[in-house]
Amino acid sequence: MLVSSVVLLCLLATVSGGKTLSSHASILADNSANLAFNLYHNLAKEKDIENILISPVVVASSLGLVALGGKSNTASQVKTVLSATTVKDEQLHSGLSELLTEVSNSTARNVTWKISNRLYGPSSVSFVDNFLKSSKKHYNYEHSKINFRDKRSAVKAINAWASKSTDGKLPEVTKDVEKTDGAMIINAMFYKPHWDEQFHHKMVDNRGFLVHRSYTVSVPMMHRTGIYGFFDDTTNNLLVLDMALAHKMSSVVFIMPYHVESLERVEKLLTRQQLNTWISKMEQRSVAVSLPKVSVEVSHNLQKHFAELGLTEAVDKAKADLSNISGKKDLYLSNVFHASAMEWDTEGNPPDTSIFGSDKLKNPNLFYADHPFIFLVKDKKTNSILFMGRLVRPKGDKMRDEL
Repeated sequence: MLVSSVVLLCLLATVSGGKTLSSHASILADNSANLAFNLYHNLAKEKDIENILISPVVVASSLGLVALGGKSNTASQVKTVLSATTVKDEQLHSGLSELLTEVSNSTARNVTWKISNRLYGPSSVSFVDNFLKSSKKHYNYEHSKINFRDKRSAVKAINAWASKSTDGKLPEVTKDVEKTDGAMIINAMFYKPHWDEQFHHKMVDNRGFLVHRSYTVSVPMMHRTGIYGFFDDTTNNLLVLDMALAHKMSSVVFIMPYHVESLERVEKLLTRQQLNTWISKMEQRSVAVSLPKVSVEVSHNLQKHFAELGLTEAVDKAKADLSNISGKKDLYLSNVFHASAMEWDTEGNPPDTSIFGSDKLKNPNLFYADHPFIFLVKDKKTNSILFMGRLVRPKGDKMRDEL
């Protein structure tokens, strides 16, 4: 059964041609997709969180870094969280490295994706040279010491690094650092998808986005009509839309209830199996699409969420053994800031003009995203999920209250 699963994953990894992923990289890609749903639901339970934006493959690489720096149960818990207990240590690190290198190849995928990772340690720490080399090799991590006793300067330095790493697209990772006595992982990312068929830049106007029934913000909306994967789930009162990105190696799947409502009902339905069911029921249809043309910046501290998913030792000062990092048991994982900026824009490949004016575009279905929705960037070559999130409150000026 395991052999057949590996063969299937390897076949999925060659969908778009090019080099085939190794069997362990394919397994880790598949497992990182499972991690995506677990982590998303964990975040969605937080009442003070509105927008969510996570990159499961980058989260997986952060977990890989913990395994690299950890010993004994601190390291083995990473494999449990990744459902990779049978994967050897070297295969874990090489596989995660291979996966991240593949999916973040901006040239091959014609997207903009900047990823910067840094491990901060207190000014007293001494990094082991072998850890520095291995973490750079496998996960492209930078390392830095920081004086956490001067909180204001530390936060300023962290945010300045993140902003510079993303060309100013992610100006702030955090306003404060509560726990200052451990190691801190920071992921700083900027992602901008390029559509397989672009939106016309002149077909953009300001519309209302209903955060909830009594609160509306003004946002620019972009519009186009084309042929897309589409499913109208009349049983659950929601729409599912699949929009291919340039090179068609990945796509964005949108899941939106018919009307403005809390996403809690839809999120209860959201599992990997349900997503696959929705996708299997899609048909290529004419769809008139309207999407917010916005930038979303979100920073999540995943430290406690890692613990809730099973990584209990690394985040516990009394139990953590991260001695591969410093040579002694003087560190624990005090913060994990996972910060991303994603920009929805009109850019993409020139449209297929041969269908303009044809019957193919007549009587289009409507996908008008003027209220909260869930989205996933799904990679076809590796069968992984590059991003997963929800848009609840885009940036925009408040409009009049609805009656």
